[in-house]
Amino acid sequence: MERRVFLKSAAIGTLSAGIAASAFGAERHYPVKVDPGLFETINRAKDPSHKTPLEMSHLPVITAPSKVKAGEPFTVEVGIGEKLHPMGPSHWIEYIALNIGNEPAGRIDMQSKGYLKPKAAFTVVLTKEDAPNGKVTLIARQRCNLHGLWESGMDVEVA
Repeated sequence: MERRVFLKSAAIGTLSAGIAASAFGAERHYPVKVDPGLFETINRAKDPSHKTPLEMSHLPVITAPSKVKAGEPFTVEVGIGEKLHPMGPSHWIEYIALNIGNEPAGRIDMQSKGYLKPKAAFTVVLTKEDAPNGKVTLIARQRCNLHGLWESGMDVEVA
């Protein structure tokens, strides 16, 4: 009977030591505190005329012509933040994606090494069928490992 008690207490001790080590390991590798509320939904600018510092560094910035000709290629650039988002081993942009309305148009995955500036360029061709009412909405999304998914949009007129 004493052997069974010993084995149970040894297993419980090993398990609790492993849980404590992984909790302290996360603190060492990710020293920046994370707000779990940022991962519950897609983050957008609450007031575009008065952005918070977090919004200024995480909202995708779309650069594209406001009017394009149907069938002709044009470039859409997506940068992250009015002040370019930093890239490092503990805080980075995981990907940048571009949608045309609800349809995916492209995605670029990034590494956490810190060598990149989080910016992407997409070449897009729109047809009249893509814009039945004369406009389409470009939607850019990016995911930050510490601050979740962010989205912004821009309307483009198709002539």
